[in-house]
Amino acid sequence: MAIAFELVINYGSNHNAAAAARHAAVNHPPLTAGPHQVRLHKPLLGTVRGYDGKQYLEMAVLPVGVGWKVGLDRHAPHLRLTADELSELGKELYQLLTRFTGYRAAQVGWDPEGRVDPAELQQEWAEELAAGEMPGLVLAEDLHQQLRFQGFVPFAPGFVWIPYEGERPSSLTIDGDNA
Repeated sequence: MAIAFELVINYGSNHNAAAAARHAAVNHPPLTAGPHQVRLHKPLLGTVRGYDGKQYLEMAVLPVGVGWKVGLDRHAPHLRLTADELSELGKELYQLLTRFTGYRAAQVGWDPEGRVDPAELQQEWAEELAAGEMPGLVLAEDLHQQLRFQGFVPFAPGFVWIPYEGERPSSLTIDGDNA
């Protein structure tokens, strides 16, 4: 099983915005994580079936060498980043996200796919959202108004978020390697 540190974005049915964001990510220079310059894989873009059975476009932007057993990394050296370095990388991924438009929801973290599906947010994450416990979640303003969750502040024009708090040191160790 792969574990990926990534930026995941739900584009709904907005193919043009997803294509523009993919192009911007492909041409983006490496991100900084402490002393490391971290390249980005070519973003993965595909259609997924949401919690409610409806399909939407989802794009994943994965830093090279950061995850654990990520197939795209098979020829790249693994970077063992500290929590502070991961936090810096996360902040840079959010900076990249500020350049994108037309999406519905987005989040940076370890395998955040389920947290960008509006139906899943309403059904499975409602308590956490009501308590403001999903730092880094970005929503389109109209989706935020529809879901009516508190604790969101402006992120970029047309988007709100619960501010990202960075990554915490983890005791997660898999096969003697920190994920």
